[in-house]
Amino acid sequence: MNSREEQLQAFDRLLTVMDTLRAQCPWDRKQTMESLRENTIEETYELASAIMKHDMTEIMKELGDVLLHVVFYARIGSETGDFDIGDVCNRLCDKLIFRHPHIYGHTMQAENEEQVEQNWEQIKLREKGGNKTVLAGIPEALPSLIKAHRIQDKARNAGFDWDEREQVWDKVKEEIGEFEAEIAGMDHDKMEAEFGDLFFSLVNAARLYHIKPDNALERTNRKFIRRFNYLEQRAAEQGRTLNEMSLDEMEAIWQEAKKEE
Repeated sequence: MNSREEQLQAFDRLLTVMDTLRAQCPWDRKQTMESLRENTIEETYELASAIMKHDMTEIMKELGDVLLHVVFYARIGSETGDFDIGDVCNRLCDKLIFRHPHIYGHTMQAENEEQVEQNWEQIKLREKGGNKTVLAGIPEALPSLIKAHRIQDKARNAGFDWDEREQVWDKVKEEIGEFEAEIAGMDHDKMEAEFGDLFFSLVNAARLYHIKPDNALERTNRKFIRRFNYLEQRAAEQGRTLNEMSLDEMEAIWQEAKKEE
């Protein structure tokens, strides 16, 4: 592991490389914040994928790619005279200190994670001058599954939550019933609305049991891909395609894939 001094030297090296590329490379010189935006989103998802794989080498690599974008945006900001990487770091440090009064000597106390999160919401509202609602800070562009979890988290920090987490299952059952009722009428718009309510209630259940719904669904996605690939491979070994197999035959191989895991 690198010492603090070595880490600072490495960061300074990165800034120097960025300055050189911005000055001398035609591609890097041409980039704007807008042109980098899609790549930044892609790099963030690649980091998220590496985290799900628990691949530390890949995580390190993807963190570097994300850090490159942070430095790149800051370099562009310095060229326009709006901000530089020092401003970015100082603004972040100021925010972290302000949002941790239980650490930096203010009056607010926090003895557990829940109290910290509740304090954060109060502090963030004060930062915005009290003119914003509790849910105003949730980015509109967040994927729907993650956004639902953040909405419910923020509502909880404002005191809007079940008394007992087991109560959520009555809500899940209620939403299943309402969705099934709309199926009978086959009104697509109403079915979609009720299915959304059902999803939202399941995300709520995940939150109450300390499960990240996006992580849980991604685990299932990866599991399904592994088993489906196994199914395709076994079919190919028999000289057949999946379309030539019965559902019972495919189910038998699917069970083999589960046992292999």
